[in-house]
Amino acid sequence: MNVPNTPPNRDLREIIREEPLMRSTILDFLADGAHTVPEIAEAVGRPTHEAMYWVMGMRRYGWVRETKEVTPEGYFRYQAVQKEPRP
Repeated sequence: MNVPNTPPNRDLREIIREEPLMRSTILDFLADGAHTVPEIAEAVGRPTHEAMYWVMGMRRYGWVRETKEVTPEGYFRYQAVQKEPRP
């Protein structure tokens, strides 16, 4: 996938730092249902490997979870998790 205005081989630390900024965009996309990482990457206009880092960070902290079924291509779908509001 060719993404315009994306510097090649960005530093991993830079990609990871963007997760809090990308979180709401990804969660908005997942509001209509579960999607694969390549679908998420296309929706946010970023390379798949960057979306994978963001989704895995969001998974680690409970923002998303994978579904049990795997697509025919071998991808898990990820869905947003409703978080309890803090008191």
